Amino acid sequence: MSLGNLLSGPPAIVAAGVDVFSEALRAQGADVHDVDWRPPGFGDPADLAALALDARRAAANRTAVERLLAAGSVLVDVRPAREVIGLTDRVLLHSGPPLTWEAASGPMRGALVGACLFEGWAADVEEAEILLSTGAVALDPCHHHRTVGPMAGVTSPSMWMWCLEDPVTGGQAFCNLNEGLGKVLRMGAFNEEVQTRLRWMRDVLGPVLSTAVRGSIDAGNDPLDVKGVLAQMLQMGDEGHNRNRAGSLMALRELSPAIVASGAPSSDIADVLRFIGGNEHFFLNLGMPTAKLALDAARNVPGSTMLTVMSRNGTEFGIQTAGTGDRWFTGPANTPVGLFLGDFGPDDANPDIGDSAIMETYGVGGFAMAAAPAIVRFVGGTVPDALATTERMYQLTLTENPAMAIPIMGFRGSPTGIDVLKVARTGWLPQINTGMAGRIAGTGQVGAGLVQPPQQCFEQALAALAEEARTA
Repeated sequence: MSLGNLLSGPPAIVAAGVDVFSEALRAQGADVHDVDWRPPGFGDPADLAALALDARRAAANRTAVERLLAAGSVLVDVRPAREVIGLTDRVLLHSGPPLTWEAASGPMRGALVGACLFEGWAADVEEAEILLSTGAVALDPCHHHRTVGPMAGVTSPSMWMWCLEDPVTGGQAFCNLNEGLGKVLRMGAFNEEVQTRLRWMRDVLGPVLSTAVRGSIDAGNDPLDVKGVLAQMLQMGDEGHNRNRAGSLMALRELSPAIVASGAPSSDIADVLRFIGGNEHFFLNLGMPTAKLALDAARNVPGSTMLTVMSRNGTEFGIQTAGTGDRWFTGPANTPVGLFLGDFGPDDANPDIGDSAIMETYGVGGFAMAAAPAIVRFVGGTVPDALATTERMYQLTLTENPAMAIPIMGFRGSPTGIDVLKVARTGWLPQINTGMAGRIAGTGQVGAGLVQPPQQCFEQALAALAEEARTA
């Protein structure tokens, strides 16, 4: 057929991928032929075989999944990091796998410098950089302390922490308080505006929240069921990572009476309520430790191929699995693709950063995009993309989380329990919704978008799990 005659008759379409595309075309009367095609898998065939034939795997994954699904999350306290996790002076926590100052990216360096200034360890940027470059301030991952932090995740001893507890296992997880959007420490900004806000959070916000949370519990009220709020969010248009509007408003509703009754000066109460009400991501720092609690409950299950951590430090992306404990598998972090603020563009974005991929590891965020089609207006893509992404993630996971139901999918539970073996077999990588920090320290947020882990992480995990299978 000549090029001129190509469109002389009805088109015949070959479709590969999720059914939503071919069904939409058929609804328009098109002749569609479905092809069962997917990206090629990866990994050494011998490793894949060893893992697939591991007699422990099915039972181990059932155990890991049961622990993940059973875990709860309630808010029990708000306390400074030095009290709840024993964070000492001259130690800073950061997001992602272990990191040195020399390898730190711009936004991570900016957040570390800003924390040194906030704590009073340095009088200026130059002095802070000397402390960090000489090792006078130690760095350690948040995940090593049952803690998670969005973006740079930098946590210092004086920062107040949400203290969450799993009523099933008694496990605990922690996260600092969310600063809002724009020029904030977690995005690598550290100017006087950032420092003023951090001091107010230390001197006013933290103490008021602490009194409110403890006062409510001491008065005989049940602690805030954070897992319950997260479940409701998915039915109200949030996906729990880059969209937290409903969750933040529900948290404000639940906390407001105790905040008003805290006994703080009326001006402080007004400022706290105004701050929470104007911060659409306020709930993110409650959702993240909720996911951390569930995934920590599934740790250390020999033979399990389920992920317990996905995290990035702005330089490297790292994962951990239930079957390999605290061992990190790392690769270079990819740069998100998405929408930019103002005049910023792709050249301004830093590679992927933050512990907030714990939400996708739990099965929400990018895995639950179908619950929040409006998210595409913030991270890019289309509504069909959001639906198709969730459909695809079911192919990478071990179960569906009935607590995290997705209305548009008939209240099907979100895809939960990322399986290293399924990722390797399909060649598909987990989808993450994320914010984007500027490459240059001090810039702050430049946009939001979508990103995937490097395949290298899963190749390493696959080989390690296969070796464990051979020696079991």
